[in-house]
Amino acid sequence: MLWREIVSKSSGFLEGRGVPEARVASELLAARLLHIGRGFLAGALDQEVPERCVEAMRRGLARLVNGEPVQYVLGEWDFRSLTLKCDRRALIPRPETEELVTRVLAHLKARSSDATAADGSRQPLARDHFVVDVGTGTGAIILSLAKEFGRGILLGTDVSEDAIALAKENAERCGLAEKVKFAVMDGLDDFDEPQCVDVLVSNPPYVETAVWERLDARVRDFEPRLALDGGEKGLDFYDRYLGDAVNLLRPGGAVFFEIGEGQGQAVRQLMFDYGFDDIRIESDFAGHDRYASATLR
Repeated sequence: MLWREIVSKSSGFLEGRGVPEARVASELLAARLLHIGRGFLAGALDQEVPERCVEAMRRGLARLVNGEPVQYVLGEWDFRSLTLKCDRRALIPRPETEELVTRVLAHLKARSSDATAADGSRQPLARDHFVVDVGTGTGAIILSLAKEFGRGILLGTDVSEDAIALAKENAERCGLAEKVKFAVMDGLDDFDEPQCVDVLVSNPPYVETAVWERLDARVRDFEPRLALDGGEKGLDFYDRYLGDAVNLLRPGGAVFFEIGEGQGQAVRQLMFDYGFDDIRIESDFAGHDRYASATLR
């Protein structure tokens, strides 16, 4: 059997069982077994499929039919310039979160520009910025900042020991273990001193509990509820962490959060109530509330 045939038959099999984007899923499985990117698959379609790959393909198809997300079946997923190990210990990294990283990068680069002295000469920074990624999951956000910004003290925290273990594996995998530290932490009470953090970033749980219960089974039954369920109104994280952030951030420090569709006004009000300034609610490419940022007055 050729790869062309197995991809075609696999697509039909998945489509007949209601698996979304059946062709894409089949091509991703085939490319993974060939150890190539999906974009290079066309050049391999006329090769014969080894029997071991036929069996592996069957196992992968069975998992997809059972409702498991393709990212977990593949065992890895691309996020910005990184390829991250991806399994049920943490939320699957989404494209929207890549844009959250873009916003943090722009802030860090602006704040890290060399200062100009009175004589017009460029002066080096007095210190590195301290950035904390709360609910780090796979480590996607903080590892991307380490890869693309490359400066500062970078810490990823998560209440889940399993998630932290996965994030550490990804740090090793991406060659960033020396640049990023990880810690199991519930809240922001474990820091040694107040006013020590420059940037707090998070893609937190923001799905309303009632909405979580109605989510597609491919999300609800496989991705960790802890990373999705944000309480009755989906705002539990923001209400808790903004209060802690007031004590933790240095003056002029910033927060960057991903938020749920329609939560912009409520998050804006919370940020204002906790004393933040320069509050921004921005939309994703679909025009939905997705990003909230602010600085401490």
